[in-house]
Amino acid sequence: MSHSVLAGVDGSERSSAAADWAAREAALRGVPLRLCHASSPLPGTAGDRLRHVGAQMLQRVVAELGDRYPDLEVRGEQADDAPDAALLAAARDAGLLVIGTRGTGGFEGLVVGSVALRMAAAAPCPVVMVPQLSGTFGEGTHLARGTSQVVAGFDAHHPVSEVADFAFSAAEAQTARLRVVQAWAFPAESVSLRTLVVTEEDRATWEDQEVLQLSDALRAWQEKYPRVTVHTDVVLLHPAEALLNASRSADLLVVGRRADLSAAEGRLGPVTHAVLHHARCPVAVVPHVG
Repeated sequence: MSHSVLAGVDGSERSSAAADWAAREAALRGVPLRLCHASSPLPGTAGDRLRHVGAQMLQRVVAELGDRYPDLEVRGEQADDAPDAALLAAARDAGLLVIGTRGTGGFEGLVVGSVALRMAAAAPCPVVMVPQLSGTFGEGTHLARGTSQVVAGFDAHHPVSEVADFAFSAAEAQTARLRVVQAWAFPAESVSLRTLVVTEEDRATWEDQEVLQLSDALRAWQEKYPRVTVHTDVVLLHPAEALLNASRSADLLVVGRRADLSAAEGRLGPVTHAVLHHARCPVAVVPHVG
């Protein structure tokens, strides 16, 4: 990734966690970090006061991250627009957008806010959604280098190069293990009125076929990223359940999102939607065509 990392900030604890995650990622990849604060314009002195408070908050976060990551170029940007519109516009020139799962709005118990969902569904670049993590600002967002794990959802029957490239490059940058998860189901013709039981022999045969196909599909990326240690999981589960189970020990979960150019608001598939609402680690949503 040669473009900058962009993070949305609004003064909330979640946006602080997202900004620190973004700073670490930008430092690992050797690219600048852009921090964007946006608020819809209000008339009169109320608008001036809101903009002034936002500018102070943005300046404070830029300074804190600059002190914490002295070799990182950190820039602050302020926009007089709705947060979702401002972030979508800023993301056109970004290699990665990082946001908190929700900001200062919403209600108690809300897991993912409307702005975060729209970014995941419509941003032109990959989006990492960071939940509120334990510890203070800047702590607990990554494990020690070499001990962390990236989990990626993958379908060897319909391999998506954008998702694989992102997952492998993220694992390489973080010196992390990569765990590739493929969920599978019995063939539709395996159970019928005449065949009510699937034998263990048949199940083993189908599973072996899935394992082999996944291994074949990943070979090109393993050759491209030889320093990444890869483990594969082929599981007989619903894809969302398989990914959520695997993500319990993950530092990053990577999923795909089909880019629908005809839908201005973008679209999230049911698996990605479920993962965003239930994962407790940062989730990367990678757009792809086809």
